[in-house]
Amino acid sequence: MFFEGSEKKVEIITASTHGSLRLLGLDFWTQIVSLAKADIISVIDNQHCDAYLLSESSLFVWDNRIVMLTCGLSTLIDSLLALLEHIGVKNVAFVSYQRKNEYLAHLQASTFADDIARLRQYIPGKACRIGHLDSHHHFIFTSDTSLIAAQDKTSELLMYHISGPIAQYLTSTKQSVEQVCERLGLSTLFAGFNLDAHLFSPLGFSVNGIKDEQYFTIHITPQEQSSYVSVETNFDMADSDNPVAAQLLALLQPISWDSIGFNVPVIAANQPKNICLAHCTYPIEQNYQVYFGHFQQLGTEILNPELM
Repeated sequence: MFFEGSEKKVEIITASTHGSLRLLGLDFWTQIVSLAKADIISVIDNQHCDAYLLSESSLFVWDNRIVMLTCGLSTLIDSLLALLEHIGVKNVAFVSYQRKNEYLAHLQASTFADDIARLRQYIPGKACRIGHLDSHHHFIFTSDTSLIAAQDKTSELLMYHISGPIAQYLTSTKQSVEQVCERLGLSTLFAGFNLDAHLFSPLGFSVNGIKDEQYFTIHITPQEQSSYVSVETNFDMADSDNPVAAQLLALLQPISWDSIGFNVPVIAANQPKNICLAHCTYPIEQNYQVYFGHFQQLGTEILNPELM
């Protein structure tokens, strides 16, 4: 069994000339999500943010910001273009669009090059690839109309081929949402966050969390031959008193992982023992940088041949 866990991501920040995005309502966001070939499963909210758990990842909506992630065979570019048409480009302060390389890219409806060709018909921007083509790599588009604030910080931790007891549990037949949350230690790692979690059939787990203006989301595709875990948050995952990234890496024991920080330096960890194979810094503008690091376990991986 295979599922494409690799995600596409869009972030939009609106200018002060536009009203609150939260006032657009559930029907509007249901339509936007459907354009990406996804559905809204559930929603939680607080005074700052609406967090939608999707059949294909997550959507977060603040008064002036949207973050949407989709996986599988989703067509996130269609949602993004519809949003730009509705909001109006003149009301957009910043747009970013990301895609991670897919395991089975030929099944996707479009390539990153296809997507940004359409996107540039609406808004100018620059695009780049981070990482080698023959390994895990990421494509990033950022608009030229960049008014993003230096204090806006986001961390992404992407883990490949997880192992150990939790990985084994995530592929078992007797899982529960409560047990997954407990084994990941979410109530400790993200203390005080309101959580919304879902267990997919036959395999897969997603959780959104919000606390004031902070958010996090974790998506797990635990299939043995293509396991993938993504973590994204504007919470400080490298805090010395609560090093969330390091603790998740120690729990999930991935063979390799990427750390991507938007104005956040690359997150390092001692466990599992690892080496940084590649890293770079990519300036979006003078006071805003993207940091990338690709890590790999030092231990030797024992492979199981897959019959075809």
